[in-house]
Formats: sequence, structure tokens, C-alpha cells
Amino acid sequence: MPNPKRRHSKARTHKRRAHDHLKRSTQGLCPNCGAQKLPHRVCPECGQYRGREVVEIETE
Repeated sequence: MPNPKRRHSKARTHKRRAHDHLKRSTQGLCPNCGAQKLPHRVCPECGQYRGREVVEIETE
């Protein structure tokens, strides 16, 4: 197995790892109530998905 002959510098290592960070998830707006929600998920505020009520939300 070949091994590296010299050590990589910190700058070279940081340049390689520049794209390894996590990306922020995109959030959309619920067409029914306007709350922010993740795409392809039920709205946590009103409980609707694609125009119909999927989860019944209890009001306190």
C-alpha cells in the first residue's frame, strides 16, 4: 500500500474540507396557514398536506 511521503499542510487540508459542511434545510410556506414547514411534510400548525387535513390538531 503506498503511503504519503510528506505531510499535507493545514491550508491544503482546509481547502479540501471546505465543502464538507452541512447545508441548511430549505423551508417552504404552508399554502393553507402560511406557517413555515419542511417540504413533503405535514404542516405542524394546521395539520394539512396537499390540501386535505391529515393530522387533527388539538387546540388548547
